[in-house]
Amino acid sequence: MAADSDAVRDTAAETVPAPIVRGERTLSIQEWVGFIAMVFGIFMAILDIQIVASSLEQIQAGLSATQDEITWVQTAYLIAEVVIIPLSGWLGRALSTRILFSLSCAGFTLMSLLCALAWDLDSMIVFRGLQGLFGGAMIPSVFAVIYTLFPPRLQPSMVIVVGLVVTVAPTAGPVLGGYLTDAVSWKALFIVNLLPGFLVTLLVWLFVRVDAPEWDLLDKIDFRGIFYIVVFLGSMQFVLEEGVRKEWLESREIVGFSLVALAAGLAMLYRELTIANPIVDLWAFRDFNFAVGCLFSFILGIGLYTIIFLMPVYLATVKGLNSLQIGQYIMVAGMFQFVSAFVAGPLAKVMDSRLMLATGLLAYGVGCWLNGNLTHEDGYWEFFWPQALRGFALMFCFLPINSLALGTLPPEEVKNASGLYNLMRNLGGAIGLAVANTLMIQWNKAHYAKLREAVTPGSPHAQNLIEGLTERLASAGVADPELAALKQVRGLLMREAEVMTINSLFHLLALVFLSALLLMPLVKKVIPGVSEESGH
Repeated sequence: MAADSDAVRDTAAETVPAPIVRGERTLSIQEWVGFIAMVFGIFMAILDIQIVASSLEQIQAGLSATQDEITWVQTAYLIAEVVIIPLSGWLGRALSTRILFSLSCAGFTLMSLLCALAWDLDSMIVFRGLQGLFGGAMIPSVFAVIYTLFPPRLQPSMVIVVGLVVTVAPTAGPVLGGYLTDAVSWKALFIVNLLPGFLVTLLVWLFVRVDAPEWDLLDKIDFRGIFYIVVFLGSMQFVLEEGVRKEWLESREIVGFSLVALAAGLAMLYRELTIANPIVDLWAFRDFNFAVGCLFSFILGIGLYTIIFLMPVYLATVKGLNSLQIGQYIMVAGMFQFVSAFVAGPLAKVMDSRLMLATGLLAYGVGCWLNGNLTHEDGYWEFFWPQALRGFALMFCFLPINSLALGTLPPEEVKNASGLYNLMRNLGGAIGLAVANTLMIQWNKAHYAKLREAVTPGSPHAQNLIEGLTERLASAGVADPELAALKQVRGLLMREAEVMTINSLFHLLALVFLSALLLMPLVKKVIPGVSEESGH
């Protein structure tokens, strides 16, 4: 068995030429298998960001945790993922894409098993953090491989494939999580990763040969730089995740971590910009296309992750739907993302990337605006068309943004740049969620107070409503019908305040994307596979 594996590995190594010249070679079957395995690997990693979102109550009960404590099952994964993503470029150069991805996928799979076997909250948080660390290391590698392995004619199609994974996986996470928890148990959320994780690890180890390790980089490890990066990103992510629950600057803990993040961030900037061999090469932002692409990636992250948060909240609190019903609503966006891949891919070859990006931003903004005109009576079809428009628009955003950021870079710079590019999308999502959470709390209170003012003894409409409810409850045999009626009126006011708040947040998201159109003069036309230098 071992001999057969060695033979297959040797055959795979022989079929892949060491020097990869873009545009001058045809990919072998082994390379396609290796790349598809990598794509499936990042699907698992991104899916697991949100897969526990709809099952936190069941995990909380299983681990005997409080409501505040159980949120760390999500937070630990996000903090670890954000920390490792910018480091993945250096790790990929030092270890090679094959070794880094195989180790990361193997570690991710092992941590999935340990999460299923977690015996208390503390062990779960540790295993989830390590799972996020291994999962985050896989994500940028695939983007780098697109621009180092594939010829220019195939790059747009591969970006579409990876774009579908990046945008559909967060949407599918809560749906799949809810289904597995209802059908089996919350442990199935992690056990489901075991077989795919093993297969991905094996296939990547056997068939991915895109670069060689640069072992000499391990002799130049900048431990101080790593420390600054970890402290900065970890502290910032903690502040963004926990700030809402701890009321931001009202909490000494949040103030303390904010100061730590600021100090570590400044130290990181100085260190990484002055050292000869930085862990994260921030000079990549000197490339104008890359800097603008990262800005749009940040904006896309705001829209993608904030929508994933707002939709389930609205459907659960206002419509009273369960996880599976919510999944039936939000899967519409994923369906149209898939459909748009067959439209955006061919169009990318003939359509100006700037026009494609502007079309995507406009359509996504309009979709958000239409979603912001809901009432509590609206059903499936009122949600269908705004989601369809947003889902269809995502590929029109993702493809030109990805090409703008990474498509013109020299192959040796893509690994580092890919980590920064993915980090910007995740930071956009983290900041968008923090702002949305904060505004939701504040606007809910403001809208409720405004509605409450209308429910006064002098309001004929309010009195008629209360009297009608009182009579109905009295006829139903309720002990204190007047008090019960007042409670129902309060519930109605809170529901309407929630509707108004989420509508306002959808409109705010729409303004973010429509305002992004003002940045279009900064966007340069990108021809995939042609760098700026070669164009001169």
